[in-house]
Amino acid sequence: MARVAVIGGGISGLGTALMLGQRGHTVTLFEQDARQAGEDLNGDFFHWTRPRVPQAIQPHSFLAPVRTVLRTETPDVYADLLARGAREYHDFDWFGEHPPHRAGDEDLVTLRTRRIVLEAALAAAVRRERTVDVRQGCRVGGLTLGEGRPARITGVQVGAETHQADLVVDASGRRSTVPAWLIAAGCRPPVVDSHRTGIAYLCRWYRLRADGPRDPGRVKTGSAAPFALAGVFPSDNDTFALHLVLSTADPTRGALTDPAVFEAAARRFPATAAWLDLAPEPQSAVLAMAGLDNRWTALADDDGPIVAGLVNAGDSLIHTNPTSGHGAALGLRAAQHIATHADQIAADPVGYHTWTAQALRPLFDAQVTADRANEQRLAESAPLSDRRAAALGACAFDDPVVMRARAQVRHLLRPASDAYGTDEVDRHVTAWLAARPDFSPQHDGPTRDQWDALIPV
Repeated sequence: MARVAVIGGGISGLGTALMLGQRGHTVTLFEQDARQAGEDLNGDFFHWTRPRVPQAIQPHSFLAPVRTVLRTETPDVYADLLARGAREYHDFDWFGEHPPHRAGDEDLVTLRTRRIVLEAALAAAVRRERTVDVRQGCRVGGLTLGEGRPARITGVQVGAETHQADLVVDASGRRSTVPAWLIAAGCRPPVVDSHRTGIAYLCRWYRLRADGPRDPGRVKTGSAAPFALAGVFPSDNDTFALHLVLSTADPTRGALTDPAVFEAAARRFPATAAWLDLAPEPQSAVLAMAGLDNRWTALADDDGPIVAGLVNAGDSLIHTNPTSGHGAALGLRAAQHIATHADQIAADPVGYHTWTAQALRPLFDAQVTADRANEQRLAESAPLSDRRAAALGACAFDDPVVMRARAQVRHLLRPASDAYGTDEVDRHVTAWLAARPDFSPQHDGPTRDQWDALIPV
């Protein structure tokens, strides 16, 4: 059994520590924030200032890998998550009646909840795990290095104390200082692949009224204009978030932080208008988030691992902008892999680096490609022109076969080329188009003139 030090107490750090502890490893979790997600979910969510986790207040939908890992590794956490108000939504729920079951359909489930609910359930389980020591309010200030080629990390520095470990897991997030420590120690630099995204997000949280309407009807959760996207995130305990996405260069972006302007714009999209028509109670200001990037940080290069005794996970390893909600899913998959192979990784991390390159890197590359296309489309207000591509998206909401393929891609279960590239999907999309000879790609959101008319001069 290994002695493991985990740096960072977010979703990835908590998940890694918990799964390691359940396998009998001795784990010390270091989290520099003295506060921990607890029983006051609303207080923690709306009033806990977390500058190192700016995405914490933004809406989340947790994809199938989150549910699968939790149900497999920590069923008590999953039960706690549901008890705290998280809700399951199967992609086939759109149809009311599910089609005949196929293998894998059971995994096409989104967990609708705020991030704080998942953090609270994980934190409670970690506190119960006897082999995990949580050092809350302890900031790791450096690493200790031993001999070897490559050099071996032998522990972490916390103030004047040295904490010895067979394996250190960096789960300290996208602003991790571990790469800088390695360079300062004379190690070869980590391999960083970073792509800035020119996309900005604005969201606002609401709560359904206890004595008001609660069902928006059969409406999609997303709408689009040539220059903006809008969506709704149904969440736990009667809360939901509306969000708008547009180019960072859009001159109207600043005005949308005014709640009145934000809601006027949101009412121009069918998806978000249906939820505003329920007359919900606002729970937050308009929360903006920009300066986003996609970043891959590998602790191995063409010559192999740059150090032994250290691996990274979560946003320290792979950080993608939140468009597709990959963060928690990829973080928990990495946590599961580390926990399953901890002794081997402690002895030699090359297998872990190979696994991340094969299992996670393709998802990073796909996100970079998608973001470049979205950034260009939003900045240029590009009209929809590919009739068959537009039909593929529209058809999914009429045809369970195509919805299954869409869900498999969205939940990171199959690459788009595999899921959509089957003869069956091709036949169904072709038949759908044949039944709609007048179908043409079009947005359901406002025109640019309608949008600009909403913005005060």
